[in-house]
Amino acid sequence: MMLIQQRPSFLVKENRQYAGTGGLSENNAHVRFVPAFKDSYTGQVVISRYRDGRPAPFHLVDGLPDEWTTNRDLTGNVVELKATVISGFVRLGRFFTRQEASEFVEQLTS
Repeated sequence: MMLIQQRPSFLVKENRQYAGTGGLSENNAHVRFVPAFKDSYTGQVVISRYRDGRPAPFHLVDGLPDEWTTNRDLTGNVVELKATVISGFVRLGRFFTRQEASEFVEQLTS
C-alpha cells in the first residue's frame, strides 16, 4: 500500500488562496520562480527540496532544516513549522512572498 504524504494545512490553504495566480509554482515557473521558504525571524531562505536534497518543483516541507520543524507525524513527515516560516519563491536571488510573486506575474501579463 502506498502512503500519500499530506501537505501541512497552511500550504493547502495558501494553494487555494492563490489558485489561478502567479502565487503558485505551476503559474510562475515560466518566469524563473523557484519554490522556497523563508524564516522571517532570521532571514534565512531555503529552496524547496525533496528529502534527498533534490530541488522540488513545488513547496515541500520535508527538506527544510530540522530547526524549522515544530511537529512531525509518526512516520517522520513534517506537519508543522515554526510560525516565522513563510512560503514563497526565489527569483534571481531574491525572495518573493506568494503575494509578491502573484503581483509580479500579473504585471507581466497585463
